[in-house]
Amino acid sequence: MRRAIDLARQGMSSGAGGPFGAVVVKDGEIIGEGHNQVVGRNDPTAHGEVVAIRNACARIGSFSLHGCEIHTTGEPCPMCLGAIHWARISRIYYGFSITDAAAIGFDDREFYRQFTLPLAEREVPCAELASEEARELLGEYLALPGRVAY
Repeated sequence: MRRAIDLARQGMSSGAGGPFGAVVVKDGEIIGEGHNQVVGRNDPTAHGEVVAIRNACARIGSFSLHGCEIHTTGEPCPMCLGAIHWARISRIYYGFSITDAAAIGFDDREFYRQFTLPLAEREVPCAELASEEARELLGEYLALPGRVAY
């Protein structure tokens, strides 16, 4: 966690983003690390956890981080939590809570609330389009020889 805190501090000091750093750990060794780079990269997905996951996956040559832990300065937002689950990370440790982050302007609570609403009631409209054609992709994918399940 101390490395995650140091990374967050470096990112903040350089103007790259907020107070968010993360490390991915496997068997006691850091295999990936990152800090928030939203501002520096003009990339809303460049959260510390996502950067650390990308770094770890590139380092080990796999999209699965099963058996790894992530240590992150802040409780993961919904996007990062989704990335953590997709990466199959086995455990999360965090320093400050979503409520703590909200107190300084990083308020994820509304995102969590939005996800509990029916689609028709969400702030960002969501509707199916070209559904039949898009569903054809599912069959095409299943028919791919050598496809990797994830």
